[in-house]
Amino acid sequence: MTVSQDLYELLNPKDIPSLKRALVNRLIYSIGKDPVETQERDWFFALAYVVRDLLTLRWMESMRRYYLQDAKRVYYLSMEFLIGRALGNSLLNIGCYDEFKQVLEDVGLSLEELAETEEEAALGNGGLGRLAACYLDSLATLQLPGFGYGIRYDYGMFSQRIEDGYQIEHPENWLRYGNPWEFPRPDVLYRVQFRGHVVEYRDVDGLVRYRWTDTEDVMAMAYDIPVPGYGGETVNNLRLWAAKASRDFELKYFNEGNYIKAVEEKTQSENLSKVLYPDDTTQMGRELRLKQEYFFVSASLQDILKSFSTDHRDFSELPREVAIQLNDTHPSVAIPELMRILVDEHRVPWDDAWDITVRTFSYTNHTLLPEALEVWSVRLFEELLPRHLQIIYEINHRFLKEVSERFPGDTGLLRRVSIIDEDRGRRLRMAHLAIIGSHKVNGVAALHTQLMKTTIFRDFETIFPDRFVNITNGITPRRWLNQANRGLAALITESIGPHWVTDLERLRELAPLADDAEFRARFRAVKSANKAHLAALIDERLNIRIDPTSLFDVQIKRMHEYKRQLLNVLHVITRYNRSRFGSAGDAVPRTVIFGGKAAPGYHAAKLVIKLINDVAKVIAQDPAMDGLLKVVFVPDYNVSRAMEIMPAVELSEQISTAGMEASGTGNMKMAVNGAITIGTLDGANIEIRERVGEDNIFIFGHTAEQLGELRRSGYNPWNYYHANKELKLALEMISTGYFSADEPDRFKPLVDSLLREGDRFALLADYESYIACQEEVDRLYRDPEMWTRKAILNVAFSGWFSSDRAIEEYAERIWDIPTRR
Repeated sequence: MTVSQDLYELLNPKDIPSLKRALVNRLIYSIGKDPVETQERDWFFALAYVVRDLLTLRWMESMRRYYLQDAKRVYYLSMEFLIGRALGNSLLNIGCYDEFKQVLEDVGLSLEELAETEEEAALGNGGLGRLAACYLDSLATLQLPGFGYGIRYDYGMFSQRIEDGYQIEHPENWLRYGNPWEFPRPDVLYRVQFRGHVVEYRDVDGLVRYRWTDTEDVMAMAYDIPVPGYGGETVNNLRLWAAKASRDFELKYFNEGNYIKAVEEKTQSENLSKVLYPDDTTQMGRELRLKQEYFFVSASLQDILKSFSTDHRDFSELPREVAIQLNDTHPSVAIPELMRILVDEHRVPWDDAWDITVRTFSYTNHTLLPEALEVWSVRLFEELLPRHLQIIYEINHRFLKEVSERFPGDTGLLRRVSIIDEDRGRRLRMAHLAIIGSHKVNGVAALHTQLMKTTIFRDFETIFPDRFVNITNGITPRRWLNQANRGLAALITESIGPHWVTDLERLRELAPLADDAEFRARFRAVKSANKAHLAALIDERLNIRIDPTSLFDVQIKRMHEYKRQLLNVLHVITRYNRSRFGSAGDAVPRTVIFGGKAAPGYHAAKLVIKLINDVAKVIAQDPAMDGLLKVVFVPDYNVSRAMEIMPAVELSEQISTAGMEASGTGNMKMAVNGAITIGTLDGANIEIRERVGEDNIFIFGHTAEQLGELRRSGYNPWNYYHANKELKLALEMISTGYFSADEPDRFKPLVDSLLREGDRFALLADYESYIACQEEVDRLYRDPEMWTRKAILNVAFSGWFSSDRAIEEYAERIWDIPTRR
């Protein structure tokens, strides 16, 4: 019997008395509390420790299995992991939810209430970090040896409060009570270097070598978090790095009485992992951001190579044993770092080292917006990472030499594909580095990948015709349906069996039930219960009463101009005006729900939040709107809020400017929960339409190609303004203070961005089509049976958007590792 089996018998997850003993023991011996003098948080921590014990046994078995199989490992490098709360997900994945619920009820506690006390690990900004978390779940569920690497930020994404309609940011101290899921690893400690200078010398063979010396050092300490797959057979690992000073403090200064100076170096070093995404509008913020990126990349590569070197001595084997996925450009400095380690520390010849590097790395691009493609000034890079800049210069020189030989005389091509941007003050284009240094580059939706190859990276597509592939994003059904929507999950399982949880394509079996009146009624009852639950939460938290029988029209996502929350507001104002003037026609009662955070320095997005709240206030104060229209902004949107809102959504707003959204995953989460999408042909909306059928989605607006032609022919937003009276009125109300009587010009900048600054995101061009599409929504909602049928078909044909499918595509097309199917 193995140690794990022996321990497993001591803590049997199906034995209620055993679990009860374990819970009380943890409360007494780990929390140090008497069961009669405890708070809910004490019980939560005791419960979390017991669940972690169960995960740990499976975790060790998984790691042992990978080692014995000498399995090729996947390492997912991401600046963000928006993992959310872990308790409910862990219990469901290891199949012990009902048992622990019973244990807690026996001692007078509620599992649901205890779960609410868990602090959310908000280690991400939005879709990028949530995608990373979904992929870790799928890697474990598919029993693939996949490991995440990131940063253990002391303060994650800020906590958003709404004060007088404005977003106010507050620190998100998610570690204030500790994190019961993590294992600190003080023995896993790596030195990370910054600054210093590079010394050139010749080795004993007369070859030129380089040594990076006189550096400022920071230590990276590991914290491990188990990641359970569904069924509990495999538990993988997320390793997060925290910055520690190379020395605790200068004793000399301390003895002299200069206590601040004594700990100054320690404090500065440990600031590295304090905050997610420091404000990069300042020089200090940009420096900290770059240091964060290199910090976690350097520690991760040292850790990866240490694991590899345990049983392998020849670095030429690295691509056969290791696959490293770069989640966006933030970790792309890993490419020169691996080259530095191979060439400088292990003396691998440059050409061999480059071949190893390219075959090891792959890169996921997440944006088509030029301003969002990461660049660094050469000066800052030279100051912080002087050896890496030399390596990048050499990579660039060799690459441009190869390009010039293949495309002689095309100096324009050389300028466009160079890693060094000479036209805008000598900057390093990190996306170019990631493309050149990876064997595969993937987009995250079919349109996104096509536009990558035909617009921003078209030159690289010419140079590397086999490098670009598409792998459309996916979501984990374990969290976003099985956990978030227990009522619908139970109905689905009762109807088609439980296998959909690990094979989401099985949802197709629901399609015939869309024509079953009894099933439609039960489906509608689940949705109604979810809406009533959300209405109660909004009433309790915001003191806003909404009608649970109204159409729940929802746009919840990061606040950004291209996501066009402002277009949604224009529809709300138009709807308000029609109701005021008695021309609403077939409009049904609606509750329009917004949620999302704006970056602290993004003034336009923050002003839209204020506009939403001011419009909501005016509508709420108009008695004529009672029962017709309500607008709600849900503060502090995060994973937990999303799990509360998405099961209640009926209309999913996915209205970004065509060609701007890489993929989106909120659209997938809402569709699988029975919402119907209204959206443009952008990102994954296109594939959703293909899967659910054109009759089961509302599509409006210009396509990316049409917008391109419109701009080339001279787009003039004033033409749309003058041609549409409803649009003109809505914009005038915004700009002249109808919604801001205390400050009439408050929202004038938003209108100016549309009329005087070119309407970059084509709101006015799409307004009329959007309003017409919303009228179609109203007409359909008046037929509950037909609406429900289409909602069921959205669930039935959303199975392809599972993150399991996406991970299997990565495994087969990029990482070259076998899958179970």
